[in-house]
Amino acid sequence: MMTDARITIAAAELWLPDRRESAADVGSTPDKAGYDSVAVSDDIAPPDMAVHAATAALGRAGWDGDELDLLLHAWAYHQGHDYWSAPHYVADRLGADRALPIGIQQICNGGGAALQTAAAYLSADPGMNRALVTTADRFCAPGFDRWRGDLGVSYGDGATALLLRRTDAGDQPQGLRLLAIASQAASRLEKMNRGQDPFTPAARFDGGQVDVRRTKKSYLREHGVTAFREAERESLRSVVTAALAEAATAGDDSALRWCVVPRLRKDALESSYVPLLSELTTAKILDVGRATGHLGAGDLPAGIAELMAGDLLESGERALVLGTGSGFTWSCAVVEKPVATAAQERR
Repeated sequence: MMTDARITIAAAELWLPDRRESAADVGSTPDKAGYDSVAVSDDIAPPDMAVHAATAALGRAGWDGDELDLLLHAWAYHQGHDYWSAPHYVADRLGADRALPIGIQQICNGGGAALQTAAAYLSADPGMNRALVTTADRFCAPGFDRWRGDLGVSYGDGATALLLRRTDAGDQPQGLRLLAIASQAASRLEKMNRGQDPFTPAARFDGGQVDVRRTKKSYLREHGVTAFREAERESLRSVVTAALAEAATAGDDSALRWCVVPRLRKDALESSYVPLLSELTTAKILDVGRATGHLGAGDLPAGIAELMAGDLLESGERALVLGTGSGFTWSCAVVEKPVATAAQERR
């Protein structure tokens, strides 16, 4: 999806709990675990984390909640209640009474899907000018083992918030321009999270913990590792190529400074993402997940927040920011720090 550089990310926030659980705490090492530590929330529920992140973003942008036209909230795991709308809760807590709250449930690619959906709304609906995208997840016991519940990833708790606005011709945006965002699905891989299990009448009907490791192993026994690796490589190549084309950016463009990868295990990144991205672009790989873990639906927006918080882009520079989630879907955003006008440079 090409945005014609009319969508601006006015603010981006990553909210993390203070506590970290290290690899040593669970009898492992960073090399074996693929992470130094993961972020752990002992008591704050995901929707409240989202409110914290959004409040910080609104403050940074100087916006009020009642100025929002659209609110999209994405998540991968339980939000604290059954048969309940977390997006409406977030909107209510922020005073976003005018905003349309929408939930995005695309597992760990939810942040990318929400960003793309928000950009589409702002591009197509002249009545919508400002949008908020939030994500939040808490992978806690007894339902989830954050270290051993999956293959290729360990999970951290946290929330993200992105504020988007549509800019008119001649406006000088503050923040980052969203030049493009593309997504690519490989729906044949949905069975990796279903395995051979029958459908059940209720969540966790069979009891115990969510065990993605078990269903993935079942899939790999049936189809082999090669089938997944080929689908991953094909989809990743497609989504990066599409995003670059839509942003009119060559992979070897000197303005393309960073490629922010999802917060997967280090060995998973080095075996798949890093080789392919190094082939497609000359951008530096930015891996920011070693101390947080994989943030569920929040990896892609968290990557944008890291770029903005660290002021990692100079005027005119661009970055690729990637996310992925079970199903499987891959998303890639291209963002740019606007070139300052002469008047702004004199300030």
